[in-house]
Amino acid sequence: MKIGRALSATGQLIWYSTKDGSAFREWNPDTPSLGRVVEIEKLLAPVLPSKIVAVGLNYRDHAREMGLTLPEEPILFMKPSTSVIGPGDDIIYPARSERVDYEAELAVVISKECRNVPARDARDVILGYTCFNDVTARDLQAKDVQWTRAKSFDTFAPLGPWIETDIKDPHTLAVQSRLNGEIKQSSNTNNLIFNVFALIEFISSIMTLRKWDVIATGTPSGVGPMVRGDEIAIEIEGIGTLTNRLA
Repeated sequence: MKIGRALSATGQLIWYSTKDGSAFREWNPDTPSLGRVVEIEKLLAPVLPSKIVAVGLNYRDHAREMGLTLPEEPILFMKPSTSVIGPGDDIIYPARSERVDYEAELAVVISKECRNVPARDARDVILGYTCFNDVTARDLQAKDVQWTRAKSFDTFAPLGPWIETDIKDPHTLAVQSRLNGEIKQSSNTNNLIFNVFALIEFISSIMTLRKWDVIATGTPSGVGPMVRGDEIAIEIEGIGTLTNRLA
């Protein structure tokens, strides 16, 4: 099932399911739909998380690309909820940056509040998966050493196009980014250093994860800059394609 948020043709904010086209006042597995098919005007980011917990240097091919040794533990950073945009929305180029990069990532959406979740039980707290672009002001990242400013500008967390709930194995998914139609990143989640379930165990041992929170699992090799007017598409096998333009 693909679950998302959208504006209907009548301008109402709704949740929707692509399995049967139903609309929901607020999506919940125990909440009945409005019982009608709706015409969607615009897709929105499928969730508005309280926080995005992102993982740095989590692909073997990316570590080789950067000439870095593999980390012993996940490297975590945060992106604010105010950086979230949806499919088709513009990424805004900050005036104070001279290089803005794309980073294709698999994102995990949490289904319920949880803490200290062992990896063997991680499936129980996962609603589904979506595409994520960890947009980064690369020059500011290098300048600041720590990553908060470079990762946190408004519009720097494109998310979508929907949450796919039917993925059985998140560790064998092809991940691609295409800049103006040209493939820039092409890898597979089997290259993750720390897999999805290990990340949930590690992160939930540090902080409480809330319903709708997002874990961005890291990007493979091939990251690079965008210029104004570029179109960046993030495609993940079994989920779909998230497309945004740099304004």
